[in-house]
Amino acid sequence: MYTIIDPAAWHRSQAYQFFSSFEEPYFGIVADVDVTEAIHYTRKHRMSFFLYYLHCSIRAVNALQPFRLRIERQEVRDYHNIHASATISRDDGSYGFSFIPYDASRETFFANAEREIERVRHTTDLFAPVNGLDAVHYSSLPWIRFTSISHARSFRTGDSVPKISFGKAEEIHGKWLMPCSVHVHHGLVDGRDVGQYFELFQTLLREAV
Repeated sequence: MYTIIDPAAWHRSQAYQFFSSFEEPYFGIVADVDVTEAIHYTRKHRMSFFLYYLHCSIRAVNALQPFRLRIERQEVRDYHNIHASATISRDDGSYGFSFIPYDASRETFFANAEREIERVRHTTDLFAPVNGLDAVHYSSLPWIRFTSISHARSFRTGDSVPKISFGKAEEIHGKWLMPCSVHVHHGLVDGRDVGQYFELFQTLLREAV
C-alpha cells in the first residue's frame, strides 16, 4: 500500500526535479554507530546481533517518510511499510537476496527473518520470490571496518531504493563502534534526513538494553 505524493503540494518538488535529471542522483554518508549496549545485550540473551541491528534500522526507516519514498511510473510514492532486502551468505561462498517482511515487533520480525534466511540458504537463487520497491537494500560486511563504500548500480533503471550497509564492529577505547553507510536518492532524501536516520537508529539500538 502506498500514497501518491502530490508534486504541487510537496516541499521537495523542485529538488526532486533537479536531482532526478542527474545520471547519478545518489549520495552516500558513512558514520559510526555505538553498538556497545547492543552487543552486550545480544550476547547475554544469545540473540542474533545482525538481526537486532537490522530490526533497529528498518524501524528507523519506517519512521522517516523520506526513506519510504520511491519513484515508480513517474510518480513519487510513499509506501506505508518498508521491508528489508538483506544479502544473505551461503556456506559455499555464494549469496542470495532476501525479502524480510517488516514488523515493529522484534519477535515477529526475527521469526520472519529466520524463515527467510533458511529459505535463502537452501536455494541457489539470487533473487527472492517476492521483492519490490517497498524495501531497503541491506548488506553487511562484518570482515571490514570501512570508512567509505560505493555500490554497483544500473543508472538506466531509475533506481530509488536506499542502500544501507554495515561494517565490522570493533572495540575502540572501551566502546564498540560499527560503520554504517547510507546511500539515498537526493531527489527524495536530504542530508538532514540521513542525520535523523542515524540519530533514531542510535536511539533504537539502545532502547531494549
